Amino acid sequence: MGMRKLNILYILLIFFSPSLVWAQAPEVPSVIYFADMTLRLNEQAKREIQADVNALYRNPNYFQVKLDRVNLYLPIVERVLKEQGVPDDMKYLVIQESSLISDAVSTSNAVGFWQFKKGTAEEVFMRVDHEVDERKNIVSSTRGAALYLKKHQNHLNNWATALVSYQMGLGGARAYFGEQYKGKRTMDIDRNSYWYLKKYLAHKIAFEGQTGRLVSNGDFLHEYAVKGPTTLAQVAKQLGVSENHLKEYNKWAPTGHIPGDKTYVVTYIQKGIVPARPAIQTDLPPVGAGQELVQVSSYSAYPKITGNTSNATQRGQVSVNGIQAVLAVNSGSIEKLAQQVDMKERKLRKLNDLGKSDPIQEGQYYYTKRKKGKAEAAEHVVQPGETLWKISQIHGIRMHSLKAKNRIYKDSDLQPGMILKLRDYRKRGEKIQLVSPSIRTASPVQANVRKADPERNDDTATSNNPSQNTVRLPDKSVTASTPTAPPRVFEHVVEPGDTLYAIARKHQVSVSQLRDWNLIGEDNLLKVGQKIVIRK
Repeated sequence: MGMRKLNILYILLIFFSPSLVWAQAPEVPSVIYFADMTLRLNEQAKREIQADVNALYRNPNYFQVKLDRVNLYLPIVERVLKEQGVPDDMKYLVIQESSLISDAVSTSNAVGFWQFKKGTAEEVFMRVDHEVDERKNIVSSTRGAALYLKKHQNHLNNWATALVSYQMGLGGARAYFGEQYKGKRTMDIDRNSYWYLKKYLAHKIAFEGQTGRLVSNGDFLHEYAVKGPTTLAQVAKQLGVSENHLKEYNKWAPTGHIPGDKTYVVTYIQKGIVPARPAIQTDLPPVGAGQELVQVSSYSAYPKITGNTSNATQRGQVSVNGIQAVLAVNSGSIEKLAQQVDMKERKLRKLNDLGKSDPIQEGQYYYTKRKKGKAEAAEHVVQPGETLWKISQIHGIRMHSLKAKNRIYKDSDLQPGMILKLRDYRKRGEKIQLVSPSIRTASPVQANVRKADPERNDDTATSNNPSQNTVRLPDKSVTASTPTAPPRVFEHVVEPGDTLYAIARKHQVSVSQLRDWNLIGEDNLLKVGQKIVIRK
């Protein structure tokens, strides 16, 4: 085939490829929902942000390259942010900071995915030396960024100003904003609004409609948790990939050596194979010759909560896995939830595969639109205590579809570690694979974090890292015979802006439990500095 024919074929391939982005730049709206806030833009702010959005879309080839990196790494970013209790919207900040280039270096010598300086990285528990630079590790750096953002949010009580503090430091943000936005959930954005926030909004608008797609060349990023001492060469042999491949996707280990001081996450690519293992296990034994590694993936990214979460109790405000849902205000019969969403009980039960006697749990999400016949994820690893109903809610797949795809019709047939299919049907005679169902994750770090600005140091007071905050869907039933561990008791100190409902969501307990444990009346009154007992 001649060179001219090859060129024509290449052009046609690009032109007709459905995975490449040729769309016009999205239009900047007058109102943007960000984290738990409503941002109102005047016309000049809209024009400024629109210019930045247009610039991101100006070169389709360049945008596609960046979008592929975004969709390769963002599932991991989403998972870590969720584990750390940081709003999902903050994922667009990593695109703004580094375009998800692992070894990006700024003019001020900030390095990595989230652009940390060495001293600041170490203060949010990242290792940076000649052997390991966790600023270039997508898991470690995202966890560090989450700790940093949470610390500033504790002081500023406003996610928009906390985001700005990522660039100017907590001290700088306090001096710039004062107290005017503390605790506010609505902000007006105009010509005087800080440029870094407007630049972020441009990235959010440019990419939020494009995320969650397949990478155009079929790549999927997998994770493996490894505790050394070992080497990338040894890990590569066990994974069946080349050492050079691991070096390309793990620039955080420049010497190729993985030390034994803690568990590190190694990432690698497998084309066309969706990750199919549970969330990260961080207390693995050392990897030696002939020892099997434990694969991990981004399953804790499900369920995916999007929309105006500050009004999640109102119908039509949030989606779970792309399906409209609502947060239950009260526990008990389905009658109250049906009244809350103005829907017939029978329809609500059907949408959520609920029986007549199945109770509703306060603070949990329920679907108000029909679930799907197949899920976004390809597979689900069954965890101890999970039921078919719970798995169907986690992924937004109708329960009869889940049963039919796997030829499993009773909860008693489930085993921890089973890999259930969520998109395709299990063939007749095909055995169900089993893997380790462990989903243990690191405990929340309780340590003082000082001078945590990635671009410059600040001299603000230290603060403790709060507990993890993850959104969960309800358990349909609890088996009375299941053995339970003794409750872990700890305290939450009430801060300005805290409500009993917010504390309950943060610690995954109910409001009624908090009232009982702390003898709080029906008025739900709290005082700043009050210690709230949590039993888990």
